[in-house]
Amino acid sequence: MESARQLLDIFIHLDVHLKYITETYGALTYGILFLIIFCETGLVVTPFLPGDSLIFAAGALAGLGALDIFKLIPLLFFATFLGDNVNYHLGKFIGAKIVAKENLKLIKKEHIEKTQGFYDKYGGATVIIARFVPIVRTFAPFVAGIGKMKYIKFLSFSIVGSLLWVSLCSCTGFFFGNIPVVKNNFSLVCLAIIGISIMPAVITILKQKRASKVN
Repeated sequence: MESARQLLDIFIHLDVHLKYITETYGALTYGILFLIIFCETGLVVTPFLPGDSLIFAAGALAGLGALDIFKLIPLLFFATFLGDNVNYHLGKFIGAKIVAKENLKLIKKEHIEKTQGFYDKYGGATVIIARFVPIVRTFAPFVAGIGKMKYIKFLSFSIVGSLLWVSLCSCTGFFFGNIPVVKNNFSLVCLAIIGISIMPAVITILKQKRASKVN
């Protein structure tokens, strides 16, 4: 029983134990990373798994030479993209039946409701925005499937969101992850990067609104 608990702890907190796993399993670490990111993204019953913190940790280890960043980014992008698509189709074909049940043991309705709130506010762009919001990112594809979002539209948002998420988290870890102040405040660093990246779009929207008021 104790060994099972230890194994579960390593599985859930893989970001913390990643250095040990890399030293122990070598190249198999890539497969483990793929599996964890796929499950965190593609299965609504595993939103508790590490996501951005795991990719950040993997990027930091790549910065130390333990992993290859050029293998890591495409591998985790594919895991994220594949997970998104599996989750979308789960929502499309069985999502409504699952949500209709009164007693959901493995899926919390408040998570679905919270995700729906994002869609009400941001529309289809939620698929991109949710990438950087724990829990919501797991449910965003599922709710998109339930809402019958056009697959082509979902696909485009998924590609952009997956690429941004994996690239930002892994590269931040690669270049800055081993600096103590960054490592201890990763969430704030990630939010700052997102803010900087969307600043040009915000400025453009504000300019367009001002121009429309003048006209």
